[in-house]
Amino acid sequence: MGDCPAEPLRTRFDRRLRLRFFGAKVTSDAGLLAYRELDDALDLTRTAACGLQGPRTGKHARHSMTALPRQSAYSRLAGYEDLNDAERLRVDPTMRTVVGGRAKGHTAASTGEVARFEAETLSSPTNLKRPMDLSGQWIDHAHRHRELTRLVLDMDSSASETYGQQQGSAYDGHFGCTCCHPLFVFNQFGDPERVMLRRGNHHGAKSWRRVLLPVIARYRDLKIPKSFRGDAAFASPELFRLPEEESYWYAIRLKADAVLERTIAHLPKRPVGRPSRKPRVFYHGFRYRAKSWDRARRVVAKVEWHAGELFPRAGFVVTDLRRSPKRVIEFSNGRGTAERWIQGGKHALNWTRLSCRRSKDNQVRSQLLALAYNPGDFLRQLAPPRPVRTGTLTTLREKPIEIGAKVVRHAKAVTFQWAEVAVPRALFAAILVRVGRLRAAPSPG
Repeated sequence: MGDCPAEPLRTRFDRRLRLRFFGAKVTSDAGLLAYRELDDALDLTRTAACGLQGPRTGKHARHSMTALPRQSAYSRLAGYEDLNDAERLRVDPTMRTVVGGRAKGHTAASTGEVARFEAETLSSPTNLKRPMDLSGQWIDHAHRHRELTRLVLDMDSSASETYGQQQGSAYDGHFGCTCCHPLFVFNQFGDPERVMLRRGNHHGAKSWRRVLLPVIARYRDLKIPKSFRGDAAFASPELFRLPEEESYWYAIRLKADAVLERTIAHLPKRPVGRPSRKPRVFYHGFRYRAKSWDRARRVVAKVEWHAGELFPRAGFVVTDLRRSPKRVIEFSNGRGTAERWIQGGKHALNWTRLSCRRSKDNQVRSQLLALAYNPGDFLRQLAPPRPVRTGTLTTLREKPIEIGAKVVRHAKAVTFQWAEVAVPRALFAAILVRVGRLRAAPSPG
């Protein structure tokens, strides 16, 4: 696969053209080197091997427990989420370089080796929890270079469509498809703190403790303002008590009912006069106690009158924030960024694409996709030159990663001769300079 075939391919429109394929001398993903530099500066994938128990140790292991997770994460970051792609990536110069170890002098792991690592090693009972914890550890490394003055946690669920006889798949009436139902926790920077794959027919808040409690435990000793946001699926007395006990501010949507609508009966009255093109908005705060609650809590209502609509739109948020009703609603509406980050991961990494039959294999796959999401997000936040500062993860994958390069090897050096089209030399140099600053001085916050 690494060498070109004997006879080159030809085109008919120009018979002078000859097409040769050099899998081991030419690469199309040279931009992964920037992410590998960031990985080394933050010490991310080197820590992945801690706690992993592999079937082979010592001289019998061709690829270490550091190289295999690194290959799984970087291949997904480059857009190769299918394990069959490993057969071609194993000879790719960029992949061999970022994986390191024996891969630099020989080849990276083959499809069979990566499949055994993900389906046997990572899915074993002793290792299955490790990928779930690893994402939070990587985020802790990134926090060392941030001015962390506050913490905002957003919890949301999504749909991972499934096909065929896959374990855990079921029809979900809310999403209108056969799927699994993953649960996510993000921070305000867009980093996935924790991901858990669940059965498709599970309620939106099912197993929220297994996802949220480890995240809260990691930040318990952090003396900064902390907040939590969630939609109406998480409006339960048990979840209200948790942020109250942990000194979190929270804003969680409530489903409307007859009692809440009677409380704001003085607001849903059509404004007098000519209807405005802009919605007329009213806010109201009051104390409310549902039958299942242990005490009364503050509820904020928002009522909107839209032109051409007969009835107003009303929304309710239960909160312990001491802000005005308008500011509480604005803070609660920020929860929509979690949905945007989930959609960004779907478009950039296909991280909700599950192709394994066994549920635990799909669980590992979802964790690896979340790990691949983090380096891309870290580069956008910690070392962003102006052209990529506002780019999405899809843009960061298509431009800074998918760069063609010819590889020239010498006894003392390996040179990547880049195609300077989408990413000029100045842009890549700026990225390397900013990553170098992360090595020098971590943020005291």
